[in-house]
Amino acid sequence: MSQTRFQFDEESDSAAAVRRLAVPAPAGHYDELLGPDRGLRPAWRTFFGNLGTAGLSDLHRRESLLKRQVHEHGVTYNVYSDEHGPPRRWSLDLLPFIVEPQDWKIIEAAVVQRAAVLSAVMRDVYGPMHLVREGLLPPALVQGSPGFLRSLHGVEPPGGIFLHVVAFDLARGPDGRWWVLGHRTQAPSGLGYALENRLIVSRLFGENFSAMRVQRLAKSFRRLLQTLVQHAPRDAGEAGGAPRIVLLTPGRYNETYFEHAYLSHYLGVPLVEGGDLTVRDDRLFLKTLHGLERVHAVIRRLDDVFCDPLELRPDSALGVPGLIHAMRCGNVLVANALGAAFLESPAIHGFLPAIARRLLDQELVLPPRDSWWCGEAAARERAFATLRTARVRATYRRFGLEPRIAARGTGLLKLAEVREEIERQPDLFTIQSYLPYSKAPCWSGHALVPRSAVLRVFAIADGKGGWHAMPGGLTRIADRQDEVSMQRGGSSADMWVITGEEVDRFTMLPDRLRVDEVVFRRRIVTSRAAENLFWLGRYTERTDNTVRAAQLILTTLRGSASLPAAVLEAIGGTGVALGLVPPGVPLTAIGPRVFERTLLAGLRDEGAASVAFDLAGLAGTAAQIRDRLAFEHWHQITATVERFTAALAHASASESALPIDDSLAAMSALVAGIGAITGAQTDGMTRDDGWRLLMIGRQIERLISMGEVLQAFFEGRAVLHEAGFDLVLSLFNSTITYRSRYQEQREIAALIDLVVLESANPRSLACAVGIIDRELGELCEATQQQFEWKEAARFERPRELLLVELCARDPEDRFERLQALTRTLIASAKSLSSHIGLRYFSHSEPLRSQIV
Repeated sequence: MSQTRFQFDEESDSAAAVRRLAVPAPAGHYDELLGPDRGLRPAWRTFFGNLGTAGLSDLHRRESLLKRQVHEHGVTYNVYSDEHGPPRRWSLDLLPFIVEPQDWKIIEAAVVQRAAVLSAVMRDVYGPMHLVREGLLPPALVQGSPGFLRSLHGVEPPGGIFLHVVAFDLARGPDGRWWVLGHRTQAPSGLGYALENRLIVSRLFGENFSAMRVQRLAKSFRRLLQTLVQHAPRDAGEAGGAPRIVLLTPGRYNETYFEHAYLSHYLGVPLVEGGDLTVRDDRLFLKTLHGLERVHAVIRRLDDVFCDPLELRPDSALGVPGLIHAMRCGNVLVANALGAAFLESPAIHGFLPAIARRLLDQELVLPPRDSWWCGEAAARERAFATLRTARVRATYRRFGLEPRIAARGTGLLKLAEVREEIERQPDLFTIQSYLPYSKAPCWSGHALVPRSAVLRVFAIADGKGGWHAMPGGLTRIADRQDEVSMQRGGSSADMWVITGEEVDRFTMLPDRLRVDEVVFRRRIVTSRAAENLFWLGRYTERTDNTVRAAQLILTTLRGSASLPAAVLEAIGGTGVALGLVPPGVPLTAIGPRVFERTLLAGLRDEGAASVAFDLAGLAGTAAQIRDRLAFEHWHQITATVERFTAALAHASASESALPIDDSLAAMSALVAGIGAITGAQTDGMTRDDGWRLLMIGRQIERLISMGEVLQAFFEGRAVLHEAGFDLVLSLFNSTITYRSRYQEQREIAALIDLVVLESANPRSLACAVGIIDRELGELCEATQQQFEWKEAARFERPRELLLVELCARDPEDRFERLQALTRTLIASAKSLSSHIGLRYFSHSEPLRSQIV
């Protein structure tokens, strides 16, 4: 008998081993693993039978693989993350939640029916309002809800479909019956995490996945896309082309941002934020480097009130001004349609049985828990009789009232206090009966422990008035029932739906790509992505320049007993120009120690113009385009920032000021990390238009930084001193190149030629100008826009003539020609940055304008 795959009875060694590892569910809860006689339930008997006795001991290895894959895939879930809080690693249990065929038939029928009911309710509420007029829905519950949008009453979405995806939360009660706990209709989350869970867990148990005939998920996503493509509105001239669909995300600080990026990849649609979109001529457009491109459909992951600051929440920076107007005009499909938030209220549940009879002439397949909306006096009195065990919930989530069990005991509200609070504002409260959730087996590393489980199952509109239940979904688990939420620290599990029929082998990948599809398929570079790539280049270069300068300045001040006043003044000017110290700090000739301490303090100060600020900018812009970066590139950025921050924190733990030696060591590690990041940008990114902007951003920053260095050292003629001369070479990272050519000679002409005119020197001004000119030309050609930058012409004359001019001094012994050039280049680089922003990022500049 094989140990890797066999069926076993209840007396086998494997069954006994599983039962020894399994902790039974507490009394009053359904046990998903063990039956009343403590025998394994059929599906789990098959699952563990395929593993065999050796497979049980192999669970430790599989769990390690699972954790590594979650880490490598970068799966995160932010617990109300802020910009300073690190994203939390996604929590996934090793074992799946198994749904047997007889259970799935009930769940499928209930989910399809519920989706049809909710869709009909929304169509009625935003149309004839028969349900309100007939008393099946209280007017105050609908029109008093913050989720009901009056501005959309009478607006029918394209295809007449209000809801495209609805999520239902279900749990099994003590008697084995399934109950619907709630539903999400605005922007249901979980689809992407369900896919990621399936990808990881199915590979860990590949033989079981195939042998148990687990149904697959891909066809449900294809159905969603087909519905959007079928009903997306198009103008007459666009009828033959494919509509453009985008996925709208609130941004990287949203708790489910990973899922948004994951879904956009899987569905093959651009991931966009509100700032990427604009409404022009009653239509929605996507801002791209190639101009404005029409958007026909939006899969939104943004709650209603944030979607349009013109007509909804005016302080929202996440939405698109004018989106509702474009919807009213019938020019864009939004899935789900705005205004669905009122359906998420738990108060709706108590009215659904009668509504289902009225609209569908059907009884609900799965009844809801007893629910009483306290806004009705009669219902409130009936609900008060159940307060000892009932669950008190907020009618409208917008008010932020947390659900709680109302019962006597330590730490819980007394019944009289609950009643008093409800009676003050009764419409804000809904009371639901308490349901003990079933307990699913979870691997804890040494035992199978029971945890409360809630299933999230998705219904997807088929575009023809019907609904489809995705055969799988997201299972959320937790030790305690009131913690079955990812926000409260819960975990997740893959959901395996066992089919008694043929497994659907459909995949989202097309069978074959035509040659023309291969040649012309290019990834869209949105204006927001382009802007972040541009600033990623600038912050990378700026961090490299500032940390090298800080390292060099500290080393120079520490190693020289006396420096010429001109050199000290140049060091001070460089520190201010590069943001290492704020203006007004005593110059090094007057107070070198004050300058030194200020520079050290600035390493960790995230105020504007500091190494810490530049690092934060680097990490922030990278996070905005996380979906465009290879995992190694992203990991290098986060690891570099974390190492530098941790090193400074450790160095300052016992000191009021940072020790110089520890600071220099931290900066050396940072320089190495930035070098790796630069290498990833140079060699590991596709040379598309976004990459060109990244490189242009780096060279603009290099022009500005290096120009400021030359200004500081040539203005007071510090470069004429040996120490000043060597500092300029070091700041331009050109010491070895210079020594290999000129040994110990210190010639101003040779220095100017190397750091200003030598195009083969990657740190020279001429090289930076040449790269900008080349990449800008490629960008202009690709975007079909006239956009010229004339600074390259300054270096097109013979080097000998230019060198003679730049070495010339005026009667006051100043290098006026050189300083004039650096001033012009700095100003031109800043101007170029502004014009790029106007042209490609904000689209505020006329398309045919030129920069001269």
